[in-house]
Amino acid sequence: MTPAARVQAAIELLDAIIDAAKGQGAPADRLISDYFRTRRYAGSKDRRAVRELVYAAIRACGPIPANGRAAMLRLAECDPTIVPLFDGTAHGPAPKQDSEMAAAGGIAPEWLEQRLAASEIEGDEAQALLGRAPLDLRVNTLKADRATLELPEAGEQLAAPQALRFASGLQVEQWDAYKSGQVEVQDHGSQIACMALGAQPGETIIDLCAGAGGKTLSLAAAMDNRGMLVACDTDKRRLGNLRPRAARAGAAIVETLLLDPGKELEMLSHLAGKADAVLVDAPCSGTGTWRRNPEARWRLNAESLDRFAAAQDRLLAIAARLVKPGGRITYITCSLLDMEGAGRVEAFLSAHSGWSARAPALPLGRPRGEGLRLTPCHDGTDGFFVACLDSTC
Repeated sequence: MTPAARVQAAIELLDAIIDAAKGQGAPADRLISDYFRTRRYAGSKDRRAVRELVYAAIRACGPIPANGRAAMLRLAECDPTIVPLFDGTAHGPAPKQDSEMAAAGGIAPEWLEQRLAASEIEGDEAQALLGRAPLDLRVNTLKADRATLELPEAGEQLAAPQALRFASGLQVEQWDAYKSGQVEVQDHGSQIACMALGAQPGETIIDLCAGAGGKTLSLAAAMDNRGMLVACDTDKRRLGNLRPRAARAGAAIVETLLLDPGKELEMLSHLAGKADAVLVDAPCSGTGTWRRNPEARWRLNAESLDRFAAAQDRLLAIAARLVKPGGRITYITCSLLDMEGAGRVEAFLSAHSGWSARAPALPLGRPRGEGLRLTPCHDGTDGFFVACLDSTC
């Protein structure tokens, strides 16, 4: 592909990504994969270059663009080397017309920027949300240890006891250490957040929103494969991915439980009042993960934030019913909005007597309300809010 043809391919992909964002369709990475599956003529360098153009254009735009061409014209304003490629050559984009407008820049749609600023995410803190995330690994202590594990490349040792950092794009899935379950891909912030639960061998722990199980596997290692660890979710596809991951990691204590939405407490009734700890890694806006999914900021609206907050309140109430007297809840969101973090903890404490909150003792993060917040700018991690809730009766 010529450089101009790569730009045109990126425009076509951006059109699909913008339409999907408006209609809550497939994510960008899946659309890119599908696009090249039917275009075998594109070599690996072409695919990589087009992908880079697509994500650079997404990051360059604040509000959702009118179309892919407007998004690419916005990128051209930031990168003048793209301007000459709008030359009308075969397979390339048509020349820019004087009347054409580039998409607007910024961090996010204006209403969302205002919400972030109200939560003190602005300036450098906001700009860092659109940087590129590194690749972080967690050494699985069920099979290895960071101090002695030999890997094809030496990673940077981070604050979490088994965390290593590498440059983004490294194909660690090809490493023997990955295939054998000695390492797992997990953001450093996620590893730090798991530490807040203080999981101990022999405990009964419920991961209420386990998803594909990244935090579940971290808890299994902390428990040294002793005790009961129940991973729950309402998404059958994502929860199904946990079983082979747990087998590879040697996490023998993991039990999975598929929940029906709205019937979670009924299906967990056999564990009511029996859990030492419940992890609530709640569904949220994902504002802390834009480095990995920059188009996610185009999928949000005020109504969706309200729905997330309602779901977070409901999950915390369920967790409170599962914990035994003297037990604990760790609440996590990968959001930097107070309405999904400190605000939800405040609401929980107002609605539930017999509970107290404490900010977890973690090696990174800064106090936020009754919890702790990690940000890409300050901590070099994805954005998280973490709080610990203790049963006092």
